[in-house]
Amino acid sequence: MTTAAVIQPDSSDTYAHQALALIAQHRLLATTQLHQMLMPHTPSKKIHKVLVPLRTDGLITRTVLGARSGLQAHFLTPAGLQTVGDWPELRGRHLDLITSPTAAALRAAHALTGVRAHLAFLADARRRADEYQPLDWTPEVTHRLPDTGGEDRLVADAVFHYTATTPRRRHYRAFVEIDRTTMSSERLSRKLITYARLHDYTPQQAGRRQTVADQAATYAWQRFYPRFPRVLFILTGASRTTLTNRITDLRRMTADHELVTRFAAHVPLGAAVLEDLEERGPSNPVWTPLAGDAEPRGWMEL
Repeated sequence: MTTAAVIQPDSSDTYAHQALALIAQHRLLATTQLHQMLMPHTPSKKIHKVLVPLRTDGLITRTVLGARSGLQAHFLTPAGLQTVGDWPELRGRHLDLITSPTAAALRAAHALTGVRAHLAFLADARRRADEYQPLDWTPEVTHRLPDTGGEDRLVADAVFHYTATTPRRRHYRAFVEIDRTTMSSERLSRKLITYARLHDYTPQQAGRRQTVADQAATYAWQRFYPRFPRVLFILTGASRTTLTNRITDLRRMTADHELVTRFAAHVPLGAAVLEDLEERGPSNPVWTPLAGDAEPRGWMEL
Protein backbone atom coordinates (compact mmCIF):
# COMPACT_ATOMS: atom_id res chain seq x y z
CA MET A 1 0.00 0.00 0.00
CA THR A 2 1.45 3.34 -1.00
CA THR A 3 1.01 6.55 0.95
CA ALA A 4 -0.27 9.50 -1.02
CA ALA A 5 2.26 12.32 -1.26
CA VAL A 6 1.45 15.34 0.86
CA ILE A 7 1.30 18.46 -1.28
CA GLN A 8 2.62 21.47 0.61
CA PRO A 9 1.82 25.06 -0.38
CA ASP A 10 4.67 27.04 -1.89
CA SER A 11 6.34 29.17 0.79
CA SER A 12 7.94 31.62 -1.65
CA ASP A 13 6.35 34.89 -2.66
CA THR A 14 5.45 35.61 -6.26
CA TYR A 15 7.21 38.33 -8.22
CA ALA A 16 3.96 40.32 -8.09
CA HIS A 17 3.91 40.15 -4.29
CA GLN A 18 7.57 41.14 -4.05
CA ALA A 19 7.17 44.02 -6.51
CA LEU A 20 4.18 45.41 -4.62
CA ALA A 21 6.04 45.19 -1.29
CA LEU A 22 9.07 46.95 -2.74
CA ILE A 23 7.02 49.75 -4.27
CA ALA A 24 5.24 50.19 -0.92
CA GLN A 25 8.48 50.37 1.06
CA HIS A 26 10.42 52.60 -1.33
CA ARG A 27 7.37 54.75 -2.25
CA LEU A 28 8.58 55.17 -5.81
CA LEU A 29 10.61 52.84 -8.02
CA ALA A 30 11.71 53.07 -11.63
CA THR A 31 11.05 50.06 -13.85
CA THR A 32 14.78 49.46 -14.31
CA GLN A 33 15.34 49.57 -10.55
CA LEU A 34 12.63 46.99 -9.89
CA HIS A 35 14.20 44.78 -12.53
CA GLN A 36 17.61 45.05 -10.83
CA MET A 37 16.10 44.19 -7.45
CA LEU A 38 13.91 41.27 -8.48
CA MET A 39 15.32 39.59 -11.59
CA PRO A 40 18.68 41.11 -12.59
CA HIS A 41 19.77 38.08 -14.63
CA THR A 42 16.68 37.98 -16.85
CA PRO A 43 15.72 40.06 -19.92
CA SER A 44 14.44 43.47 -18.85
CA LYS A 45 11.07 42.94 -20.56
CA LYS A 46 10.17 40.30 -17.95
CA ILE A 47 9.56 42.94 -15.29
CA HIS A 48 6.80 44.40 -17.45
CA LYS A 49 4.93 41.09 -17.24
CA VAL A 50 4.92 41.57 -13.47
CA LEU A 51 3.89 45.23 -13.48
CA VAL A 52 1.14 45.24 -16.11
CA PRO A 53 -1.30 43.04 -14.11
CA LEU A 54 -0.68 45.13 -10.96
CA ARG A 55 -1.52 48.26 -12.93
CA THR A 56 -4.55 46.63 -14.59
CA ASP A 57 -5.88 45.62 -11.15
CA GLY A 58 -5.54 49.21 -9.95
CA LEU A 59 -2.88 48.46 -7.31
CA ILE A 60 -0.12 50.64 -8.80
CA THR A 61 0.12 53.55 -11.18
CA ARG A 62 3.03 55.35 -12.80
CA THR A 63 4.60 58.61 -13.84
CA VAL A 64 6.91 59.24 -16.80
CA LEU A 65 10.22 60.90 -15.94
CA GLY A 66 11.37 62.91 -18.93
CA ALA A 67 9.78 62.83 -22.35
CA ARG A 68 12.98 61.76 -24.08
CA SER A 69 13.99 58.91 -21.79
CA GLY A 70 10.48 57.52 -21.32
CA LEU A 71 11.63 56.24 -17.92
CA GLN A 72 8.66 55.16 -15.81
CA ALA A 73 8.42 55.21 -12.04
CA HIS A 74 5.74 53.26 -10.19
CA PHE A 75 3.86 53.99 -6.96
CA LEU A 76 0.90 52.61 -5.03
CA THR A 77 -2.71 53.61 -5.53
CA PRO A 78 -5.03 53.84 -2.49
CA ALA A 79 -6.19 50.28 -3.32
CA GLY A 80 -2.57 49.12 -3.42
CA LEU A 81 -1.82 50.73 -0.07
CA GLN A 82 -4.83 49.01 1.47
CA THR A 83 -3.71 45.68 0.01
CA VAL A 84 -0.25 45.74 1.57
CA GLY A 85 -1.24 47.38 4.86
CA ASP A 86 -1.11 44.19 6.94
CA TRP A 87 1.67 42.32 5.15
CA PRO A 88 4.23 40.93 7.66
CA GLU A 89 7.28 42.26 5.82
CA LEU A 90 5.88 45.81 6.01
CA ARG A 91 4.61 45.67 9.58
CA GLY A 92 5.68 48.68 11.62
CA ARG A 93 6.67 50.66 8.52
CA HIS A 94 5.11 54.01 7.75
CA LEU A 95 3.66 53.64 4.24
CA ASP A 96 3.27 56.92 2.43
CA LEU A 97 0.71 57.44 -0.34
CA ILE A 98 1.78 59.54 -3.32
CA THR A 99 -1.32 61.34 -4.48
CA SER A 100 -0.70 61.91 -8.21
CA PRO A 101 1.76 61.40 -11.08
CA THR A 102 2.78 65.05 -10.71
CA ALA A 103 3.54 64.56 -7.01
CA ALA A 104 5.52 61.44 -7.91
CA ALA A 105 7.56 63.29 -10.53
CA LEU A 106 8.38 66.09 -8.08
CA ARG A 107 9.83 63.72 -5.49
CA ALA A 108 11.46 61.35 -7.98
CA ALA A 109 14.96 62.90 -8.03
CA HIS A 110 15.63 62.39 -4.33
CA ALA A 111 13.75 59.09 -3.96
CA LEU A 112 15.33 57.39 -6.96
CA THR A 113 18.82 58.66 -6.09
CA GLY A 114 18.45 56.89 -2.75
CA VAL A 115 17.44 53.71 -4.58
CA ARG A 116 20.57 53.99 -6.74
CA ALA A 117 22.66 53.90 -3.56
CA HIS A 118 20.66 50.91 -2.29
CA LEU A 119 21.23 49.06 -5.57
CA ALA A 120 24.99 49.63 -5.28
CA PHE A 121 24.96 47.88 -1.89
CA LEU A 122 22.69 45.15 -3.25
CA ALA A 123 24.92 44.39 -6.23
CA ASP A 124 28.00 44.36 -3.97
CA ALA A 125 26.30 42.00 -1.48
CA ARG A 126 25.39 39.61 -4.29
CA ARG A 127 29.02 39.54 -5.50
CA ARG A 128 30.26 38.90 -1.96
CA ALA A 129 27.50 36.36 -1.12
CA ASP A 130 26.50 38.50 1.87
CA GLU A 131 22.98 38.66 3.27
CA TYR A 132 21.28 41.82 2.08
CA GLN A 133 17.90 41.89 0.38
CA PRO A 134 15.84 44.55 -1.44
CA LEU A 135 13.66 45.13 1.66
CA ASP A 136 16.67 45.63 3.96
CA TRP A 137 16.82 49.32 3.01
CA THR A 138 14.12 51.44 4.67
CA PRO A 139 13.76 55.05 3.46
CA GLU A 140 12.79 58.06 5.56
CA VAL A 141 13.18 56.72 9.09
CA THR A 142 12.20 59.19 11.82
CA HIS A 143 13.49 59.37 15.40
CA ARG A 144 12.29 61.83 18.02
CA LEU A 145 14.73 64.23 19.66
CA PRO A 146 14.43 66.37 22.80
CA ASP A 147 13.17 69.89 22.12
CA THR A 148 16.25 71.90 23.03
CA GLY A 149 15.84 74.72 20.56
CA GLY A 150 17.05 72.67 17.61
CA GLU A 151 15.24 70.15 15.43
CA ASP A 152 12.82 68.00 17.43
CA ARG A 153 13.29 64.95 15.24
CA LEU A 154 15.85 63.27 13.02
CA VAL A 155 14.68 61.99 9.63
CA ALA A 156 17.33 59.74 8.09
CA ASP A 157 17.09 59.36 4.33
CA ALA A 158 17.41 55.62 4.92
CA VAL A 159 18.44 52.95 7.39
CA PHE A 160 19.79 49.63 6.19
CA HIS A 161 20.61 46.29 7.81
CA TYR A 162 23.38 44.16 6.33
CA THR A 163 25.01 40.84 7.30
CA ALA A 164 28.52 40.12 6.08
CA THR A 165 29.32 36.41 5.82
CA THR A 166 33.09 36.54 5.25
CA PRO A 167 35.68 36.48 6.68
CA ARG A 168 33.30 36.03 9.63
CA ARG A 169 29.62 36.58 10.13
CA ARG A 170 28.89 40.10 11.32
CA HIS A 171 25.80 42.32 11.44
CA TYR A 172 25.89 45.97 10.37
CA ARG A 173 23.39 48.81 10.49
CA ALA A 174 23.75 52.26 8.94
CA PHE A 175 21.96 55.57 8.72
CA VAL A 176 22.26 56.98 5.19
CA GLU A 177 22.15 60.62 4.15
CA ILE A 178 21.77 61.29 0.42
CA ASP A 179 23.24 64.63 -0.66
CA ARG A 180 22.40 65.86 -4.17
CA THR A 181 24.08 69.25 -3.44
CA THR A 182 20.65 70.89 -3.21
CA MET A 183 21.44 72.35 0.23
CA SER A 184 24.39 74.34 1.52
CA SER A 185 27.46 72.47 2.68
CA GLU A 186 27.02 73.96 6.16
CA ARG A 187 23.47 72.67 6.42
CA LEU A 188 24.63 69.21 5.32
CA SER A 189 27.38 69.22 7.95
CA ARG A 190 24.91 70.25 10.66
CA LYS A 191 23.23 66.88 10.24
CA LEU A 192 26.16 65.43 12.15
CA ILE A 193 25.08 67.48 15.17
CA THR A 194 21.57 66.03 14.91
CA TYR A 195 22.92 62.49 14.84
CA ALA A 196 25.16 63.24 17.83
CA ARG A 197 22.13 64.55 19.73
CA LEU A 198 20.22 61.34 19.00
CA HIS A 199 23.20 59.31 20.20
CA ASP A 200 23.16 61.08 23.58
CA TYR A 201 19.39 61.45 23.98
CA THR A 202 17.98 59.79 27.10
CA PRO A 203 14.22 60.26 27.64
CA GLN A 204 13.40 61.36 31.17
CA GLN A 205 10.90 59.26 33.08
CA ALA A 206 8.26 61.33 34.84
CA GLY A 207 8.50 61.31 38.63
CA ARG A 208 11.78 59.40 38.77
CA ARG A 209 15.36 60.60 38.93
CA GLN A 210 17.64 58.44 36.82
CA THR A 211 20.93 57.04 38.05
CA VAL A 212 24.04 56.84 35.90
CA ALA A 213 23.38 53.11 35.41
CA ASP A 214 19.82 53.86 34.29
CA GLN A 215 21.06 56.39 31.75
CA ALA A 216 23.59 53.98 30.24
CA ALA A 217 20.84 51.43 29.60
CA THR A 218 18.06 53.68 28.36
CA TYR A 219 19.31 55.79 25.48
CA ALA A 220 16.40 56.39 23.12
CA TRP A 221 18.13 54.68 20.18
CA GLN A 222 18.44 51.42 22.17
CA ARG A 223 14.71 50.86 21.67
CA PHE A 224 15.49 50.22 17.98
CA TYR A 225 19.11 49.13 17.58
CA PRO A 226 21.52 46.86 19.51
CA ARG A 227 24.31 49.26 18.55
CA PHE A 228 24.07 52.78 17.20
CA PRO A 229 24.18 52.55 13.38
CA ARG A 230 27.15 54.01 11.55
CA VAL A 231 26.38 57.16 9.56
CA LEU A 232 27.11 57.22 5.82
CA PHE A 233 26.88 60.32 3.62
CA ILE A 234 26.48 59.60 -0.10
CA LEU A 235 27.06 62.58 -2.38
CA THR A 236 26.26 63.25 -6.03
CA GLY A 237 25.00 65.94 -8.37
CA ALA A 238 28.07 68.18 -8.70
CA SER A 239 31.68 68.22 -9.89
CA ARG A 240 34.27 66.06 -8.18
CA THR A 241 35.86 69.18 -6.72
CA THR A 242 32.58 70.35 -5.19
CA LEU A 243 31.85 66.92 -3.71
CA THR A 244 35.38 66.64 -2.30
CA ASN A 245 35.00 70.07 -0.67
CA ARG A 246 31.72 69.01 0.92
CA ILE A 247 33.37 65.89 2.35
CA THR A 248 36.14 68.13 3.72
CA ASP A 249 33.48 70.27 5.41
CA LEU A 250 31.99 67.16 7.02
CA ARG A 251 35.41 66.22 8.38
CA ARG A 252 35.89 69.77 9.68
CA MET A 253 32.56 69.65 11.52
CA THR A 254 33.61 66.34 13.10
CA ALA A 255 36.89 67.83 14.28
CA ASP A 256 35.62 71.24 15.42
CA HIS A 257 32.30 70.51 17.13
CA GLU A 258 32.81 68.99 20.58
CA LEU A 259 29.56 67.01 20.58
CA VAL A 260 30.28 65.54 17.13
CA THR A 261 33.89 64.76 18.07
CA ARG A 262 32.67 62.71 21.06
CA PHE A 263 30.08 61.05 18.84
CA ALA A 264 32.73 60.07 16.25
CA ALA A 265 34.75 58.35 18.98
CA HIS A 266 31.92 55.81 19.33
CA VAL A 267 30.26 55.63 15.91
CA PRO A 268 31.93 55.10 12.49
CA LEU A 269 31.24 57.99 10.10
CA GLY A 270 32.04 58.12 6.40
CA ALA A 271 31.29 59.83 3.10
CA ALA A 272 31.52 58.68 -0.51
CA VAL A 273 30.51 59.72 -4.01
CA LEU A 274 27.55 57.78 -5.41
CA GLU A 275 29.17 57.19 -8.79
CA ASP A 276 32.16 55.56 -7.04
CA LEU A 277 29.81 53.18 -5.22
CA GLU A 278 28.18 52.23 -8.50
CA GLU A 279 31.45 51.76 -10.38
CA ARG A 280 33.61 50.10 -7.74
CA GLY A 281 31.23 48.83 -5.05
CA PRO A 282 30.70 50.10 -1.48
CA SER A 283 32.99 47.49 0.09
CA ASN A 284 35.97 48.87 -1.83
CA PRO A 285 38.06 51.81 -0.55
CA VAL A 286 35.82 54.61 -1.81
CA TRP A 287 34.80 56.01 1.61
CA THR A 288 36.49 58.90 3.38
CA PRO A 289 36.33 58.57 7.18
CA LEU A 290 35.03 61.72 8.85
CA ALA A 291 37.30 61.30 11.88
CA GLY A 292 41.01 60.50 12.09
CA ASP A 293 43.07 59.99 8.93
CA ALA A 294 41.41 60.49 5.54
CA GLU A 295 42.73 57.29 3.96
CA PRO A 296 39.92 55.79 1.79
CA ARG A 297 38.49 52.45 2.90
CA GLY A 298 35.45 50.21 2.56
CA TRP A 299 32.33 51.09 4.52
CA MET A 300 32.71 48.14 6.88
CA GLU A 301 36.27 49.28 7.75
CA LEU A 302 35.31 52.84 8.80
